[in-house]
Amino acid sequence: MTALRARSRTANPARLRDRRFLRLAAGRAISTFGTAFGPIALAFGVLALPGAGPGTLSVVLAGQAVPQLVLVLLGGVIGDRVPRHRVLVAGHTLAGLAWAAMAGMVATGWAPLPVLTAAAALAGTASALLLPALTSVVPDVVPRESLQAANAWLRLSTNTANLTGLALAGVAVAWLGPGVALAVDAATYLLAAGLLAGLGTAGPNRLAVRKVLPDLREGLVEFARRQWVWATVLSAAFLNAGTAAAFGVLGPVLAEQRLGGAVPWSLVMMGYTAGMLGSVVLALRWRVRRPLRSAVLLTPLLAAPLGALGLGAALPLVMLAAVVSGAALSLFSVWWETTLQQHVPGGALARVTSCNYVVALSLKPAGMVLVGHTAAAAGAAPVMLALSGLLLVAGLAPLFSPQVRQLADDTEVVDGGTVR
Repeated sequence: MTALRARSRTANPARLRDRRFLRLAAGRAISTFGTAFGPIALAFGVLALPGAGPGTLSVVLAGQAVPQLVLVLLGGVIGDRVPRHRVLVAGHTLAGLAWAAMAGMVATGWAPLPVLTAAAALAGTASALLLPALTSVVPDVVPRESLQAANAWLRLSTNTANLTGLALAGVAVAWLGPGVALAVDAATYLLAAGLLAGLGTAGPNRLAVRKVLPDLREGLVEFARRQWVWATVLSAAFLNAGTAAAFGVLGPVLAEQRLGGAVPWSLVMMGYTAGMLGSVVLALRWRVRRPLRSAVLLTPLLAAPLGALGLGAALPLVMLAAVVSGAALSLFSVWWETTLQQHVPGGALARVTSCNYVVALSLKPAGMVLVGHTAAAAGAAPVMLALSGLLLVAGLAPLFSPQVRQLADDTEVVDGGTVR
């Protein structure tokens, strides 16, 4: 693995105590706390419905993923036209309403599959608005030399919130029911929308008077001309499809069969988040010379919990594998997001980010449906092992790109400043 080198513990800490950055961090942490309830509550809520199984759950999850995939390009255009804090407010509000609808259906037991899937689709639409803006808003709030530190602090706050939420999610599902847990998720989205309303990012730029299609075309050109972007994102398409199917569909099924249900599964997810939390501390203190190459070299660790679950490992070993995997994912995310923010022009960042998500999420809906129905026929454990192998191969594929291997961090933090 690429050797790490010390530059400074962080960029100038005072720049990260700005009121706008603290508001952004708080809003993301609050919504993340509630979001920790969502997947567990939705999975066990759907599986508890009469006649439901892995195939039913995969249809609901695919219903959420499809509009997220189809509309995220439009979300990128909106994120480069409209003040990004307004996009975040709109996305969080829509997500809150969608999860509130799912909470009501699961709590009352009236949950026709088409209606439940439609509510999940609204949640996916909200994600299409949020995903490009969440990455592209950071350079609006902090200076360029502080981006890695800002991304690491954001990961630290959201991972802490996620870990806390997961610690309560399994208990809430087991004791209070999935409907209550889903309602918590909905409420935190709405609270985050209120916080982010006061963020106050810049107003519409010159793109506001242009048509949508030229903006989309320009974003696609910016995406396609950077080999390091599309090579990494193509790999991420397989990684995302595999992990989404593993953690969203097969994991809860195997937890129900082998580990004891929602509470043990929440412990696995807590281990995953604890690994993410711990590795963020490393991202705050160290920077790497070639962050993208280092990120790609971590991807084989993402397969660890899938292999452990597929082989029928005991709960402590599955939790340990989840810790390792979460640590790898968190470091990958910080280095990837910082590289994007450094090397993509700010006026195109939301659109390039949206192109990233289109490719990265392209296999997710079909993958979840295919895996759900394959597991129903062949068993969840063999399919989980196959997914672990997929992650091992797909994760390292970007190393064939010279740009991925060679792209360097072009800022060096020294005593709170930068040397270029």
